[in-house]
Amino acid sequence: MIVIIYEANFGLRQIFTDGRPLPNDSPQPWWYGYSVGKWEGDTLVVETTGFIEDGWLDINGNPLTEAAKVTERFRRTNYGNLEIDVTVDDTKAYTRPWTVKVKQSLMLDTELIEFICLDRDAQHYIGK
Repeated sequence: MIVIIYEANFGLRQIFTDGRPLPNDSPQPWWYGYSVGKWEGDTLVVETTGFIEDGWLDINGNPLTEAAKVTERFRRTNYGNLEIDVTVDDTKAYTRPWTVKVKQSLMLDTELIEFICLDRDAQHYIGK
């Protein structure tokens, strides 16, 4: 299993790497969904379903529904850099699948900062 800890809301994400398939019905909907991953050479391929109904992709309120399937391809381009190709396929929210490339850099000697967002704070973020 791979665990990702997100600074925003101290999110915790589990990616199962034991060969299990994605379940037909997620046992419990999650903000981060239910994820399974496998290695294809030097690339970690992660498929995720089982999102909560009416979730968000970002603080702008772009939708992600329980019908979504997200596929991510994680690659280290060198020691300090990671590229992630993210494909979102959500027929309830978008007319066709779309892909974005996310680039992350290693930040040595840094600490996570507390960041809390509550469901009831939605109006605070939308449109800002």
